[in-house]
Amino acid sequence: MMAISQAMCTSFKAEILDEQHDLAADTIKIALYTSSASLGAGTTAYSTSNEVSGSGYTAGGVALSSTTVATSGTTAYFDAADPSWTSASFTANGALIYNDTNADKAIAVLAFGGDFTVAGGTFKIVFPAAGTNAIIRID
Repeated sequence: MMAISQAMCTSFKAEILDEQHDLAADTIKIALYTSSASLGAGTTAYSTSNEVSGSGYTAGGVALSSTTVATSGTTAYFDAADPSWTSASFTANGALIYNDTNADKAIAVLAFGGDFTVAGGTFKIVFPAAGTNAIIRID
C-alpha cells in the first residue's frame, strides 16, 4: 500500500513565483486516486498511475467550475465549486488538483483519510469555505 499525503505541491509553489499558472483562466482539473497511489508534496504532474476507474468516472477527472482567485485579509486563495461525479461506482482514497492547460502540472494533493466508496450514486468533494480556509491558499 502506498500513501497519499495532503499537501500543496512543492513544484507548484515555485511555478507560481515563476508565473507559470493562471488559476483564474487556465483549466484546472481534479482527478481521483486509489489507496495504491503515491501522492504528496513531491508530486509534480497528473498521472494515470493508480487513478480511479469505474462507472461515472473518466480518466483525468473533471474540470473545476466557478473558479475564483481572490484575497481575504492577508490571505490569497483559489476556490471552485464542489466537484462531483454522478451515476458513479468506484472507491477513492485521495485526489490531485492539477493544471490541465499547463502540461498537467500538479497543484495540490487531497488525502481523504481512507477509502470512500460510491455505488450507483453521486461522489462529491466538499471544499472548505473560500477565504482563509480555502483548499488552496497562501497565508
